[in-house]
Amino acid sequence: MAGHSKWANIQHRKGRQDKLRSKLFSKLAKEITVAAKMGDPDPDNNPRLRMAVKEAKSQSVPKDVIDRAIKKSVMGEGDNYEEIRYEGYGPNGVAVIVEAMTDNKNRTASTVRSTFTKNGGNLGETGSVGFMFDRKGEIVYAADAGDADTVMMAAIEAGADDVESSDEGHIIYCGDTDLNAVSVALEADLGESVTAKLIWMPNISTELDLEGMEKLMKLIDALEDDDDVQRVTTNFDATDAVMAQL
Repeated sequence: MAGHSKWANIQHRKGRQDKLRSKLFSKLAKEITVAAKMGDPDPDNNPRLRMAVKEAKSQSVPKDVIDRAIKKSVMGEGDNYEEIRYEGYGPNGVAVIVEAMTDNKNRTASTVRSTFTKNGGNLGETGSVGFMFDRKGEIVYAADAGDADTVMMAAIEAGADDVESSDEGHIIYCGDTDLNAVSVALEADLGESVTAKLIWMPNISTELDLEGMEKLMKLIDALEDDDDVQRVTTNFDATDAVMAQL
């Protein structure tokens, strides 16, 4: 789990989300529109939409942007996006999963393949690295939601699998199909979470030195700069000393 948690910390420290705020808003709005199109436009009756709205709020997306994204689905506006997952290897053999939403599969596949090639990686077939990850639900609470023992007990009662608590907050993991049920159960005990979403959790990791991490960050930056790419997950691991130098 080190790689997943550490990458989140890199993004926070580097302010990458601030730098890409308008692009991030656009991607979150796209997820909301797609989720609303696939089900009920009321978040209370559509678990995926509920999670998408929560994620958008956690990133300070304005309410009018969220409402407009939902309205687009109700009005039948916007492009019809298809969800596609790409898998490949980055520098030093790090496994990379790229999740995209696109209205043109050929364009997206070409761009993703080119980005891998230009940044020391290579795009593989579907399933080529997927076995190195488990699909999980991730629910995040702020540190003031409760102490570690309180959150752990609430998580166990809600049916979660694991909890990581630190000064920065609490991360609760559960089965992917249990995400909505566990999230709702936790809210009864701990209040509303910061985020609740599906993630790819590495079950095998690849250790990187500073040079390897810098190359990997360059690849991920390039992938995330693509408007069709929603999120990128890798299975890197790195020592605290290496992380401190980034």
